[in-house]
Amino acid sequence: MKTFAFVFLAAALAMLFMQLSYGSYAVTNLNTTVILNANSSASVKEVLSVLVSNESIKQYSTDRVALNLTLSEWQSLIGPMLTQHIINPKLGVYNFRMLPGPVIKNQNGGEAYIIMSYNVANVTKVTQAGPRSYSYSFNPSVLNFEHGASGEVLPANTTLNIVIPQGAAITSIYPVPDSPASGITNNYENVSEVSWFYGEPLSKFTLTFTITESLQQEVSKAFEGIYHYLGIFSYIIIALVILLFVIYAYVKAGR
Repeated sequence: MKTFAFVFLAAALAMLFMQLSYGSYAVTNLNTTVILNANSSASVKEVLSVLVSNESIKQYSTDRVALNLTLSEWQSLIGPMLTQHIINPKLGVYNFRMLPGPVIKNQNGGEAYIIMSYNVANVTKVTQAGPRSYSYSFNPSVLNFEHGASGEVLPANTTLNIVIPQGAAITSIYPVPDSPASGITNNYENVSEVSWFYGEPLSKFTLTFTITESLQQEVSKAFEGIYHYLGIFSYIIIALVILLFVIYAYVKAGR
């Protein structure tokens, strides 16, 4: 009986220690914004709202100025919610930056915002659908939220926002976004940003859109391709073509 009481007391003390060490921070909200680029990459910004207890405000402020703290070290303090929720399983992320904000004090202690920004490659797959028309499909394997029994799902107090490139038109989307609510009635015409709120199942996530380039964009892209292949010699070739045209026009006018 004494042994059982001792084990119970040790377990209780261990749980109390864990609460004092790690339970003083609580993520109350996560907002993930994914800005899709025409080159199939994405720029991601994530904002975590963290509740900081009165007892931990001083420690948080000390950790905040410790610039050598890595993401894994911050994860050990804040918890597993502090992670990249959009990630290429094969390539990871790049241009990663993290900014733990100051504590805004309130009656319950304080609140701080931890901001992460990074880039992810191959978030969409691109195929040419026609002349100057390109079809994009979102790669659902980059989603790294909560894994439920049915697959990927948005956890509590989480918002996922996706911004499509300028001039793009959504062709299919699932599940139906929570915002804008009016988008479903007009097939998301002229909609550039969609959002899903917590609890949304993402196991069968689908998002496709098309981008139709203007003739000017196509010509500009062609010149970029020539420059990428020939380098500075492309300008020399263009200059020679212009010079030959001027000489031809001058000779023809002289006749």
